[in-house]
Amino acid sequence: MTYCVAIALDEGLIFASDSRTNAGADQVSTYSKMHTFDVEGERVFVMLAAGNLATTQAVLNRMKRDMEDAAEESIYTVQYMSEAAAYVGRLNREEQEKHTDALSKAGFTSDASFILGGQIEQDTPEIFMIYPQGNYITTSEQTPFLQIGESKYGKPVLDRIIRPETSLGDAARCALVSIDSTMHSNVTVGPPIEVMVYEKDKLAFDHYLCMESDDAYLLTLKRAWDENIKKAFRDLPRFDWESAQGRKRGGTQISTHKKAPKKKK
Repeated sequence: MTYCVAIALDEGLIFASDSRTNAGADQVSTYSKMHTFDVEGERVFVMLAAGNLATTQAVLNRMKRDMEDAAEESIYTVQYMSEAAAYVGRLNREEQEKHTDALSKAGFTSDASFILGGQIEQDTPEIFMIYPQGNYITTSEQTPFLQIGESKYGKPVLDRIIRPETSLGDAARCALVSIDSTMHSNVTVGPPIEVMVYEKDKLAFDHYLCMESDDAYLLTLKRAWDENIKKAFRDLPRFDWESAQGRKRGGTQISTHKKAPKKKK
């Protein structure tokens, strides 16, 4: 399984992903799901991948060949981020069609999804989620983040914290908490955890982290989150009936049940 998240902010972009591709009883395998492409000073791209591993690798290989062969269309030739998303969507659809019949007969699917983000020259940095069908969506003011893979466990903290004006540092921590929440509930999502922080208009990658399960910062963040969320829970307001029970234990009995009316003879 997979969990990847990307966040679009006023200050730039955040990307985070796990690296687990298989988690059986006797085998755990990992593969990086974060891939970068750049022409420093001109354009930068980060791509996160989820779904059939053969499809995602085939799409990446096609992208690399198009760049190396100076093809007419590649992420080095597109003028806008939306064109880059459409290009990746077309490659994704074509690679899936090659193997759909064979895989479906074996009980598998060739579906793959991607998040593509970055900046071309001085245009606004953007992120796009690219579906298996080849179409794509981008973020909005109300939802400035995109997720692929096992997204349900990590979404609540993003909904509560992330806003376009959120700082890069806070958003990166939130992305890590989102992944940690997912790992806590689903063993098929796991480390190494990769994080890329892109500062708007930098057109270069400066802040990249790859954290194993024993990474000191990751352990500290997990421990702090666990302790503080438990404290927040303990500090929630009490119910009225809990106060009543407290008074009862102190010697004053309070009944919260009405007596049934007596039957007429």
